[in-house]
Amino acid sequence: MMKRKRIILAAASVMAAALILTACGKKQETMVEETAASTETQIVETETQSETETETETEATTVPVIEERSTVDGKMQSYLTGEWKDEEVVTRRPIAVMIPNNSQAMPQYGISQASVIYEAPVEGRITRLMAIFEDFDDLDHIGPVRSSRDYFVYTAMGYEAVYCNWGLARPYVEELINRDTVQNISAGVEGIYKPADEAYGRIKRPGYKLEFTGYLFIDGLKDAMERLKYDWEYDDDYVPQFTFAAEDYRAEYKDAEDAVIVRPGGTGANSGGYGAYNPYFEYNEEDQLYYRYQDGKKQIDEMNKEQLAVSNVVFQYCHGEVRDAKDYLAFGVHGEGDAIVFTGGKAIKGTWSRMEGDGVPPKFYDEDGNEIIFNQGKTWICNIWKEFSEFAEYE
Repeated sequence: MMKRKRIILAAASVMAAALILTACGKKQETMVEETAASTETQIVETETQSETETETETEATTVPVIEERSTVDGKMQSYLTGEWKDEEVVTRRPIAVMIPNNSQAMPQYGISQASVIYEAPVEGRITRLMAIFEDFDDLDHIGPVRSSRDYFVYTAMGYEAVYCNWGLARPYVEELINRDTVQNISAGVEGIYKPADEAYGRIKRPGYKLEFTGYLFIDGLKDAMERLKYDWEYDDDYVPQFTFAAEDYRAEYKDAEDAVIVRPGGTGANSGGYGAYNPYFEYNEEDQLYYRYQDGKKQIDEMNKEQLAVSNVVFQYCHGEVRDAKDYLAFGVHGEGDAIVFTGGKAIKGTWSRMEGDGVPPKFYDEDGNEIIFNQGKTWICNIWKEFSEFAEYE
């Protein structure tokens, strides 16, 4: 019988002052939605090591990690997963696509191809996803696509991602999304100054509401990128979010607690965003992946019928506030806070820090202040509303 670990973390989050000011506003403007268009790290060593990998000293052990990337036979290791992919794929900026996660929208299409999925609460106390894709050339479309919230935009900026959305909460997003520092491919609704309608279209889904029929089409995305003269290249000073274990190595964290069932919102109803559909991840020791469940069922990709699975799951605890009577939310995605990284069936407790501005992502550290090493593969980051952290648990 596995023992359940309920997580109640201390308040370590420091929210940016600008976000606090906007979070407290009581504006009642309506939102233009989509329908407007109508601990220690133990490493198992092997004999081989890529020329792109070096050894980094820590107090506990010598940990081989991916550092400088180089091209080998036309391939390079991804900033987002650590895996070898075509050089032209991993040297271009990714796209960050807003995807609904409520039961009425299921199943989503193409989401299993995302390298990183960021999940956060929205009004109505459900969650929404932002899927970050770097390898999307073989996809015809992705979606359905939904509307923007500012904390998703700020998160996408840390990846230097091209932000893709259909609709926006105007009082809190309009000024931000139209800045020169945000390159977005957005459906043409009120509040979007440079619409990219060639990237979007609807697909018939009998029985679905209109807002769950809008999709991003990859050919149109590329056309819009060219028309808007957006640059596909990462900046020279790009800072990757993750540090990955080197090829043929595993970060095992043998001294950490076991975590084979991970529940960002617990098992019962609550108002923290995850209590509506009770998502959870189940670790499979055989392939070392965490499989996603939601609403009592496997969460699958409509495209390939595969269950969503990732190598790493992160709880990123953020201070949240209710902005107005419409229940629009604000979250502090800058500053510092508590975090738990789940990888290899273990829970590594620590913190996150994002103190260097919009263009730098948060980094994750263990309780000794060492950067947490992720295992190669996909990562799912759950924004946990700190004020509802008592519901997050693992076992």
